[in-house]
Amino acid sequence: MPDSNAIPVIDLGPYLAGTHGALDRAAAELRHALTEIGFYSIVNHGVPTALVREVYRQVARFHARPLDEKLKIKLDRHNVGYLPMGGDTLRTSVVANVTKPNMNEAFFVARDLAPDHADVVSGRRFRSANQWPENLPDFREPIVEYCDRLERLVQSLVRIYARALDLPATYFDGPFTDCQYKLRATHYPSQREAPDDEFGIAPHTDTSFLTLLAPNDVPGLAFRTQAGDWIDVPTVPDGFTVNGGQLLLRCTNDYFLATPHRAVNRTGGERYTLAFFCDAQIDWPIAAVPTCVGPERPPKYETTYYTDYMIRYQARTYNVFDDHANDYPMPGFAAGGPIATRMNVPAEPERPLSGE
Repeated sequence: MPDSNAIPVIDLGPYLAGTHGALDRAAAELRHALTEIGFYSIVNHGVPTALVREVYRQVARFHARPLDEKLKIKLDRHNVGYLPMGGDTLRTSVVANVTKPNMNEAFFVARDLAPDHADVVSGRRFRSANQWPENLPDFREPIVEYCDRLERLVQSLVRIYARALDLPATYFDGPFTDCQYKLRATHYPSQREAPDDEFGIAPHTDTSFLTLLAPNDVPGLAFRTQAGDWIDVPTVPDGFTVNGGQLLLRCTNDYFLATPHRAVNRTGGERYTLAFFCDAQIDWPIAAVPTCVGPERPPKYETTYYTDYMIRYQARTYNVFDDHANDYPMPGFAAGGPIATRMNVPAEPERPLSGE
């Protein structure tokens, strides 16, 4: 009998090659993954292995720089730049009462808008120019190329999502043109001796419609099953790991899962990750798609927009700003703590996690 908690592996090769019937076959596999587990892996995705390795190399170069150099491009209100160690605390977790900051440092990159772009000039929130480190030659170019490649991959993937939701294949084509994305290039130092309630990144769900996590030979990531067990995410050679987040929940009216996950680096060495968080374009209303609502299934969430949602999330999560977190209650979260939703969480309140 197949393991009901095994993360499915979806071979994108036939679909990307235009093979007859491959789109709907991939959609059926994706529907199973996102209604039962919340994670899946993709292979034959078209992203060159050499490019992934080069981006990892550049990220390690950046994180090896002196702290004062990295702090020159400290994370800003647009959520681009350097997040120092302990710079965020996941207070919006739906499976833990998180009080300790995450033990990682990260570099955030968004779409590489030109300084004279209208949104940059006007100071539009989350549509800024990136902050790039000085005196680090050959750093910017591979990262921009990588983001471009992943954006094109997402634009192929969302056609599979559309069919998995019984929508026309092109339903998300418009929303995912000039889409919102962030690459989080994270460094996790070793936590071999860390206490059970200290994490590289605490149990949480992502905010995104979908997250692409680059192939990684260094373990550390685990996800929470619907039964409440924690299972290590396996390594799939050259495979990206994909999961959904809170905005996917809203778009599917809780039909697809946003599965909690966490990371702890107990390898004794350094661990780097490349997480690409992707959402629809900034002006697309975030609401349940037509096939996920009806007379017997009213919408569970109010319509919102990327900017409004992320301002509240940023204020409650990042410790590097002066915002008052409790002044910005998250939609779908109680101001005093998390509530249970379709995020693989039992309906009854549970005790805070302690490294189970």
